[in-house]
Amino acid sequence: MHEQLLHDIGLSQNEAKIYEALLHAGEASVQTISLKAKVHRRNVYDSVQKLLEKGLASEVFIRGEKNYRAIHPQRLLEMIKEKESRIKQALPQMQGIYEQLEEKEEAYIYRGIEGFKNYLHLILQQKETVYFIGAKALWLDSRLKHYLPHFDKERKKLGIKFMHLFDYEVKEQKSEIMKLVGKPYKFMPKQYSSPTCVDIFGDYVVTFIGVKPGQLPEEPIQFVMKSRRLADGYRTFFQCMWDNCEDE
Repeated sequence: MHEQLLHDIGLSQNEAKIYEALLHAGEASVQTISLKAKVHRRNVYDSVQKLLEKGLASEVFIRGEKNYRAIHPQRLLEMIKEKESRIKQALPQMQGIYEQLEEKEEAYIYRGIEGFKNYLHLILQQKETVYFIGAKALWLDSRLKHYLPHFDKERKKLGIKFMHLFDYEVKEQKSEIMKLVGKPYKFMPKQYSSPTCVDIFGDYVVTFIGVKPGQLPEEPIQFVMKSRRLADGYRTFFQCMWDNCEDE
């Protein structure tokens, strides 16, 4: 039931299956674990040992027989915090190495929901106002509901402001987005609606295609262009549009 989640946070498939089996069994021998987890007995030994090393299982001796028991699931959160702490310690040095590289203009593509999350991370990284042209309320896509609260909390903490030029349809179909993102925002004239939108922030211009109000495509694609000169030009375009669009 939780195997995929356990796998996503760093456990191997066998470790996830065995931990899940131990949660349900309470205490179990290698033989019982093998049956309940549907993992070959010879692989159970290695995976149980790794769970012991990670602090997710413990040994129990009953009448001379070695059994195993799952550690409280709270340990999973502790594992994540430990990894986060290690990353924070290493991050300044890693950032220094990254930032020593010569800044260059480049273009690339992000794909999928994880790619969309990478785009959101760029916004937090740049720490500058974001200008949205033809905005479609894409934050409302159901696949982002678990990630967006974290993103929005971080961007507010960093003081990142939004300026939205929404497509006209958003006002009619997804008006709840206005409360979520807050002012300032305006709406483009109805005759200029399109299935594209452009976001400008820091050194980046990000273009989306095939988008609808409140909904990303099944396989989202973002065209990412990194160039301060290009972004400055798009900010000028945005200001021209903003000045010629009526207030709400």
